[in-house]
Amino acid sequence: MSYKAEYIWVDGTEPTAKLRSKTRILADGAELPDWGFDGSSTNQAPGDNSDCVLKPVLAVPDPIRGGENKLVLCEVFHVDGTPHPTNNRAKLRPIAEQYAAHDAWFGIEQEYTFFQAGRPLGFPETGFPAPQGPYYCGVGADEVFGRDIVERHLDACLDAGIKVSGINAEVMPGQWEFQIGPAGPIEVADHLWLARWLLYRIAEDFGVAATLDPKPAKGDWNGAGAHTNFSTKAMRESYDAIITACEALGAEGKVEEHIAGYGPGIQERLTGQHETAPWNVYSYGVSDRGASVRIPWQVQVDKKGYIEDRRPNANIDPYNVTRLLVNTCCEALEKAGQV
Repeated sequence: MSYKAEYIWVDGTEPTAKLRSKTRILADGAELPDWGFDGSSTNQAPGDNSDCVLKPVLAVPDPIRGGENKLVLCEVFHVDGTPHPTNNRAKLRPIAEQYAAHDAWFGIEQEYTFFQAGRPLGFPETGFPAPQGPYYCGVGADEVFGRDIVERHLDACLDAGIKVSGINAEVMPGQWEFQIGPAGPIEVADHLWLARWLLYRIAEDFGVAATLDPKPAKGDWNGAGAHTNFSTKAMRESYDAIITACEALGAEGKVEEHIAGYGPGIQERLTGQHETAPWNVYSYGVSDRGASVRIPWQVQVDKKGYIEDRRPNANIDPYNVTRLLVNTCCEALEKAGQV
């Protein structure tokens, strides 16, 4: 007897990396071996030295094929055993280990937009639908588009054991969101990449594409983000630690560093309109969705909790975002003695 293992990895496409996958047949009970691939076809190697290596890091039940079949998330390595430059998970690992005592938790809100025939799902063939307003968390065929795909995706994530915590229709027609977490910095990013793969794969069956474009429709329409909720043990116990983290994110050099790692095309989305702060101006505030970082009102009331970094794009590499937040905030918390 045998089973199918779908090896999934992040490629080297720029400016926004893509997911790739291929299937290997393995004997029942067999360990997941390393596996090679043609890096010259994934923007990860030249043609005259094209071999790259997939090293499995997480296997979950395959909810599409069912049975004993698996989805296998992999890191990419060179044949000499060193991590490939596009392997951002490898860059996160030492930072996550360095600050493990802080017990960082993340919840990432992944927005995305369905496209069909070159336009967002729910947009007419010419022109635009009614302005934004009724679509967010809406119900009814005139306000919500693509729910059948969304429900199948949610069930698939649950069947795979992915830490999905909710879904909702978003502000623009054809735009949705799912949330991953709470989970640690590596786990939340792993689960987000697998949830994205399942979204793309399930949407295939409907002849629909799901895009993470941060500004999927130009003009007076909301962009698509990946608002990132973050806390440490100290932040979950102290409001002073909340303020320390918020201040650290606005420190000299940190704004530019984070913006550079928060997804390509961020200037198109962070304009100061449509519930965003300008990309080059840092701010934080309580219950302020026009700030770079929001402190939820309940956090101020309870004097402990978490913060929401509203800057990350929908097209982030979550390994980069979690690395940046852990490194910046935990370093500052340690300097303040708030561990």
